[in-house]
Amino acid sequence: MTSSLRITVGVIYMAFATMIHSVILLVLFPSKNLRIRSCNYWGWITGRFIVWVSGSTVTVHGGETMRSDRPVIYVSNHTSALDIFIGIWLAPVGTVGVAKKEVVYYPFFGQLYWLSGHLRIDRGDTGKAVAAMKEMVKIVRAHHLSIWMWPEGTRSRDGRLQPMKKGIYHLAVATGLPVVPVVVQGAHHVWEKGSMRVAPCDVHVSILPAIDTRGWKDRPIDEVLAELHASFANALPADQQPLARAA
Repeated sequence: MTSSLRITVGVIYMAFATMIHSVILLVLFPSKNLRIRSCNYWGWITGRFIVWVSGSTVTVHGGETMRSDRPVIYVSNHTSALDIFIGIWLAPVGTVGVAKKEVVYYPFFGQLYWLSGHLRIDRGDTGKAVAAMKEMVKIVRAHHLSIWMWPEGTRSRDGRLQPMKKGIYHLAVATGLPVVPVVVQGAHHVWEKGSMRVAPCDVHVSILPAIDTRGWKDRPIDEVLAELHASFANALPADQQPLARAA
């Protein structure tokens, strides 16, 4: 398929899939827990379909680490729109997402994200961000949920790893949950930021061993983030290394 046809098929699918599942979410509206879990099932189907439409192959290494019987914080690098669909495909049922507040403006996906009860963070308002984090902790503890987030804060323009925001540190300390790095390699070649060209590629996703965060609160935040950043950098190819290391 051409790039335009792939995008058209993807948009049409998202429109119908969103409308159908929105009806289910409205029925489940009184229960945030059920809405989140229902959206996880929707993500399994939708994520896999969009990956197929992109023409790309996704190979997952260490997938046995992703289990629904224990809550953790999944953190992934973000280089392409495809990363989002890989994430919702791989996320175990019982995983709540954390994204910037602007996600609600993404056609179809953003509206379903909001209706499902996933968390949006206002990065420009510290007070609101802290309040949202506190709400997240309550939800996670009450419903035994995992968390999925992209700690760089925004999509990389060239595929290289960016600095990690402090939100992941505060969330891990507040919840006490282990952190599981999800390293995506090659997705930046599939759909480059600002481009309408979709180029099928081989994408590899490495699920690294869980990191115990119980001692993070007693350590300097910059030190912790540097270690987490290094765990990603060590698993990425040369063209996705952070510029300081690549130099």
